[in-house]
Amino acid sequence: MNNIVLETKNLSKRYKSQTALDHVNLCLKQGRIYGLIGKNGAGKTTLMRMIVGLGFPTEGSIELFARNNRNELEETGKRIGSLIEAPGLVSGMSAKENMHLQCLMKGLPNYEVEDELLELVGLRDAGRKRVKNFSLGMKQRLGIAVALIGNPELLMLDEPINGLDPSGVIEIRNLLKKLSENDGKTILISSHNLPELYQVATDYIILHEGEVKEILSHEELDERCKCYISLESTNVNQLTVVLEEQLHTVNFKVMPDNSVQLFDLLEERERLAQVLHDNGIVVTKMAVFETTLEDYFMNVIGGVEHA
Repeated sequence: MNNIVLETKNLSKRYKSQTALDHVNLCLKQGRIYGLIGKNGAGKTTLMRMIVGLGFPTEGSIELFARNNRNELEETGKRIGSLIEAPGLVSGMSAKENMHLQCLMKGLPNYEVEDELLELVGLRDAGRKRVKNFSLGMKQRLGIAVALIGNPELLMLDEPINGLDPSGVIEIRNLLKKLSENDGKTILISSHNLPELYQVATDYIILHEGEVKEILSHEELDERCKCYISLESTNVNQLTVVLEEQLHTVNFKVMPDNSVQLFDLLEERERLAQVLHDNGIVVTKMAVFETTLEDYFMNVIGGVEHA
């Protein structure tokens, strides 16, 4: 069974002399949550807009649910829900009225479903309140509810937790996980809140200056971001010999600055220090580090000078 929901091939978008997307190749699979990471201007919103048909590529192709013909893409568009940039809400209407309007526009009027979706995003008691009196977080919740109209298979959300308080963030996180794990929805999330993205995404797409720099799973990220002991010594060569022969580990890396990143013995630092001392190794620095998603992202795009 083909579980590929979205595939892009050499997708590019240029505006005169500016390149917004440069030969982007993606393959999104059913039931996964993809975190789209990139600084402002990286091309994240441009990519999302083209997927939902709000823009056309200069080059390359988009295939949705194994279809890439333009007429077919318009039909498959009904299987996509999106919240891109600001929610398209009518400020003078209530949450309930906005939901009904959006359902009518999609040809899916259903009062029962409208109420269910409002409850799902935590707006059951705000159904009659006018949107102009909503907080930013409430507008985001309503935007997510609108995106879920029609039970879409692919959900694309641009900064979905923007403006939410901590409890709201947790509620939306749990909702997205449920939609993915229980309902099999594929979700693409763009967010600058990398610690929160780390808690919800199953995969990560790092986009920089219109190019996909890296795609990796949560497990791969954990492997690359795991804790380590950083060791500095006056005799690095002898230090590595002791690690291998006395402490029986090869799970370390010698870095360009001659420090050593040791991924074992994290809970045995006293024994590590004692064995090194007993073998005449002078350790000038020992510290425990953990690479975060933010650290990893900055390393991939080239360091803090790009922030």
